[in-house]
Amino acid sequence: ISAIRGKSSLLSTLTSTESEAAGYEFTTLTCIPGVLYYKGSKIQVLDLPGIIEGAAHGAGRGKEVIAVARSADAILIVLDAGKEGLQRHREILERELETVGIRLNQRPPDVTVTQRKTGAGGVRFASTVPQPLLGPEPEKIVTQILKEYRIMSADVLAREEITVDQLVDVVVGNRQYKPCLYLYNKIDMVTIEEVDQLARMPHSMVGSVAKAFNVSHDPKEDDLLKQNLWKYLGLTRIYTKRKGSPPDLEEPVVLSEIRKGTTVKSLCANVSSELLRDFNFALVWGVSAKHTPQRCGLAHKLHDQDVVQIVAKTVKQQQQDKAYTLISQAANDKHAKKRLEAKKQKQKRLRG
Repeated sequence: ISAIRGKSSLLSTLTSTESEAAGYEFTTLTCIPGVLYYKGSKIQVLDLPGIIEGAAHGAGRGKEVIAVARSADAILIVLDAGKEGLQRHREILERELETVGIRLNQRPPDVTVTQRKTGAGGVRFASTVPQPLLGPEPEKIVTQILKEYRIMSADVLAREEITVDQLVDVVVGNRQYKPCLYLYNKIDMVTIEEVDQLARMPHSMVGSVAKAFNVSHDPKEDDLLKQNLWKYLGLTRIYTKRKGSPPDLEEPVVLSEIRKGTTVKSLCANVSSELLRDFNFALVWGVSAKHTPQRCGLAHKLHDQDVVQIVAKTVKQQQQDKAYTLISQAANDKHAKKRLEAKKQKQKRLRG
């Protein structure tokens, strides 16, 4: 749903990217990218064309727009505060996104469906908690649902209370679970009572792009919208340091809870695969450390603005590794290949 002076104006405010804005709805006709610089990180923001009712079935090129939303880390929905009370744009958007398999502000249900290769045994259902939402005979309901998807032999284990729709989502397996923030724009055009009602809705905030309420006109200035976006994206800044040197506070490594997680292992994988291979232990300073510094392993969960020093294995420790011979051979082959290429380049210059 597009709003006058809504998404396009917001993109221009957040990223300094010029996106066409006008005094009528559905101004944006294509995807407009921009980059938001916040807390030392770069966040890509895409201004998508507004979608209408029936977009999940292709109305108004809705399938193309929703396909981009499926690949996003988080979704920001901009709504018109003056029209929401009558037109219920929020409900329409949620329904269209749910139709194509996007679940907003939900987490995957803790249900495991394991298909058996042999056809014998049928469907076996087990649950660690009662399942009142599946009726008086949960196993019968689960069996019927799996048979509709041609699954005749499987083990189903539920570790929490689930609904029929949640079980179907697990069986289908192509659902996307996205954090979503609702921004009610143009609050300067409604009463204070309506603003209070909108602000109390779940996963919502109010603001005005035109009047700079909760949305700063300076992209470098902090505001409530940027703080909420950072929170919903699940980003964490980690500062690294070398042994005997102060930490590098200029360029943090930004980890995402949504993508690879915020553990020490995620930090090593983000920096270098070789660093993860040669990892010995990590020294951590910050909120996540019980004492300063704390010696941690790969599974340690990091918090925002932690300082981490990665200590690699010594040569003797690397030689004790079972894969040391293969690693050494690969390094020698890489070095020999570089020497051969350099020799060919030298011969080529001499001939020329």
